[in-house]
Amino acid sequence: MTNEDRQIRDKFKQKTWNEIKTNDSWAIFKIMAEFVEGFERLGKIGPCVTIFGSARVKPDHKYYLLAENIAYKLTTHGYGIVTGGGPGIMEAGNKGAHRGKGISVGLNIELPMEQHDNPYIDSDKSLDFDYFFVRKVMFVKYSQGFVVMPGGFGTMDELFEAITLIQTKKIGKFPIILVGTKYWSGLIDWIKNTLVNEGSIHLDDLDLISIVDTEDEVLDVINTFYKKYSLSPNF
Repeated sequence: MTNEDRQIRDKFKQKTWNEIKTNDSWAIFKIMAEFVEGFERLGKIGPCVTIFGSARVKPDHKYYLLAENIAYKLTTHGYGIVTGGGPGIMEAGNKGAHRGKGISVGLNIELPMEQHDNPYIDSDKSLDFDYFFVRKVMFVKYSQGFVVMPGGFGTMDELFEAITLIQTKKIGKFPIILVGTKYWSGLIDWIKNTLVNEGSIHLDDLDLISIVDTEDEVLDVINTFYKKYSLSPNF
């Protein structure tokens, strides 16, 4: 990026949201600035796995502890960790990466509640976004796998967008792993009994998802996948 490009980017980053949202043409430049910064900052992070999940779980919760251990185990096998940068499961993922001395990336989003940077993100790998759709592009483009812990609407959004992109062949296939059989079984049963039975999806589409309960199973799914496929960026 040239100095002139940086000046343009900084100019639009300084504009308030109220100024931008009332003028679509200004919003285009703000969106471009977020894409440019994301591509530049994340383009050299190496193989990473993204961990999604609820921002609301506390550090003593079983899913927090499991997410931390999953991240730790992944970093000891050469993977960096990407999260949404906030508290809860996101913090646990970055904490596990920090404990394993691996790459720890946080893609934070500005929200009126819940969201704030957690302290376990590498200082040079913490990014802030205004736009969910830009942030989701970064998750997909720079991840070699999604580990989806129990979460709410945001977790579901990221899960189903990834499945849709792979199903429609807009991106290459990569592992999507749901952690917590008890938590996810109701959703999977509904998909089978409603979506498949109504013909909305094919039964084979469920092969895009793995369901596990332990950190060792997560690592096994990812390593098994990449014994068949080379590590490569999406898009």
